[in-house]
Amino acid sequence: MPATSSHEPTPASDEASADGQPKTSPRRRRRVWGWTIGVVVVLAAAALIWGPSVYRAAFVAPAAESPVDELQNDSSGVQASPVAAGQWSVASGSYAGYRLDEVLRGENVTVTGRTQQVTGTAETTATQLTAAQLSVDVGSIASDADARDRYFRTQAVDVSQHPTATFTLTQPADIADAGGATQESVRLHGDLEINGVRQSVTVDATVASDGTGVRVAGQIPIVFADYGVQAPNLGFVAVEDHGFVEFSTVLSHVG
Repeated sequence: MPATSSHEPTPASDEASADGQPKTSPRRRRRVWGWTIGVVVVLAAAALIWGPSVYRAAFVAPAAESPVDELQNDSSGVQASPVAAGQWSVASGSYAGYRLDEVLRGENVTVTGRTQQVTGTAETTATQLTAAQLSVDVGSIASDADARDRYFRTQAVDVSQHPTATFTLTQPADIADAGGATQESVRLHGDLEINGVRQSVTVDATVASDGTGVRVAGQIPIVFADYGVQAPNLGFVAVEDHGFVEFSTVLSHVG
């Protein structure tokens, strides 16, 4: 008689499916799902920890240097000179805009919007700034994000009705010491008009004079609601209810 094997066939670990392909055992499926869930959890944790920083680095431009810091850095080592008496006009190189803090997709960021579409005049004596007016084309203010700029021009400020913002000096300012140092702090009192709303403001501006021109830089703290400006809160971005109007003006002596 033919010899018979004493060993029984080893059962296959996977049963055959109807189409002849092996089925995955329940135990193996549980292992696969366990690994999948673990990977998802790790990736989600990494996104929560590093995601905002990566988003900020990739899509949010660093905030521009403040006008006062910029002026102090640029005028370091420049020979100071007294401010000449006479008429002045805002010249090329001037800019104005805003600075605000917002939370963008969970990340705290500082945003600046600026324009060089700035005009204005000033009058001085040997010791005082007696008159000054600055006008800014609000519709041309731009930040690093087109969507933010569209909201600013159509929702935050109605530029179709109020295309300009202005600052008007309301009392003389002492500039007797403005040429005695590389930079000098000068307190300015005036009216700031944004979105058709005018408010009295005080700003400690920094003045630098080199004999050929004068630069004036400053930040005016504002609460947006005081000017009828609605700060957005759209879920993925929330803006603080206050910020700064910034300006850096180059004044050219015209007479």
